Amino acid sequence: MSDTTPSLNRRFRGYFPVIVDVETAGFNAQTDALLELAAVTTRMDEQGFLCPDKTFHYHITPFEGANLEPAALEFNGIDPHCALRGAIPETEAMKDLCKQIRKAQKAADCQRSVIVAHNASFDQGFVNAAIERSAIKRTPFHPFVSFDTTSLAGLAFGQTVLVKACRAAGIAFDQKEAHSALYDTTKTAELFCTIVNRWQALGGWPVIEPDANNDNNETAATK
Repeated sequence: MSDTTPSLNRRFRGYFPVIVDVETAGFNAQTDALLELAAVTTRMDEQGFLCPDKTFHYHITPFEGANLEPAALEFNGIDPHCALRGAIPETEAMKDLCKQIRKAQKAADCQRSVIVAHNASFDQGFVNAAIERSAIKRTPFHPFVSFDTTSLAGLAFGQTVLVKACRAAGIAFDQKEAHSALYDTTKTAELFCTIVNRWQALGGWPVIEPDANNDNNETAATK
């Protein structure tokens, strides 16, 4: 492969970015229900610019014994017991998500997927907890590495709130649609790609061949 050939697997040292957003019934990933999850994968176009690719979306049934905080449900407007949600069991959703992400990660010739989210530690915590409850052994996601668009947007646009960051970036945002995992993930994906591409346009990303001995081959102690 030429040094000038755009390649996603070389852009983030072998990491495959997956934009994620969750809607939950509280703030505690161990006790509160995961109610909705959306994920958007990424691809690199022929010019080397990052673009949103495939979208995955799940309405999820609260796991057995899950806590449902009334204030959280009022905030996101989700009725966990509404049959019209088309919710599926958490284990089914997580197994399908992991399967789809592994497939996309392999196609991109990347070694590990990394969660990209707005206030990433929150979403990553709920994804990790759901994967653990689902007893999934082959998770594609790195257990603690994440890219946080809150910090990136603060650096790039001086804004940390998603709607304000999107508008500063020239991305249309309908606040009436906010707090839907699908909508928020779509907008976070647009924001992440905009920041990455703007940095590249400024000359901030040299295309470098990965070193077979570099820290892509992390030891178990650092993973």
